[in-house]
Amino acid sequence: MITYEEVKKELFSHEDEKYRAFHGKLLKNPSIQLIGVRMPILRKLAKGWKGEAEAFLTFPDEYYEVTFLKCALVGMLPFGEFCKAVDEVVPLIDNWATCDCFDASCIKKHREEFLPYVERYLSDKREFVARYGLVTLLHYYVEEQYLPLIFKSAERANAEQYYVMMAAAWLIAEVIVKFYDRGLAYLKEGKLPAAIHNKAIQKARESFRLDKEQKQQLNALKR
Repeated sequence: MITYEEVKKELFSHEDEKYRAFHGKLLKNPSIQLIGVRMPILRKLAKGWKGEAEAFLTFPDEYYEVTFLKCALVGMLPFGEFCKAVDEVVPLIDNWATCDCFDASCIKKHREEFLPYVERYLSDKREFVARYGLVTLLHYYVEEQYLPLIFKSAERANAEQYYVMMAAAWLIAEVIVKFYDRGLAYLKEGKLPAAIHNKAIQKARESFRLDKEQKQQLNALKR
């Protein structure tokens, strides 16, 4: 079983000061301690440490990279083991990058079984826990049968929490792009908080998957 000191030594061998400064500005959270390991290297290390999730879960969350790797390794677990560990790592998320990169492909084949977890995260008042719920819907549930759930989830999202608002808008924008008529009809109902409504329109209009006429229709719905 790998040790924390071994992990730290490996991470610091890939330390990049310029990247640390750049990524730190993007994260916009001065309390996060970064080593400065670039994403391709982190992903490669995660693959090499696959199967070490149990050890990583005992490590302190001293550095951004360690928490990122915890999530990555938990995301590689089979669904049953993933469900046993996910509640332990989701509350550790304190930034958008770790949240949005937390990929667990096992959810794809177990979407109905994982919905109670998603619902619990969506109801959480912690900003990045709620964002994880919304991003999970974005990654695995943007299909026609889940549209009512997606609309309801976006409506109840706390628009005063910036990263929750942005995730909800991103989610609705993806619905608009993928199911344009349903998305357009939903926007016309005016059920979303104004901030999410307008940001969703903006993000959808930035997509190359919509044509000029569709973007004009969306622009006319701004509030």
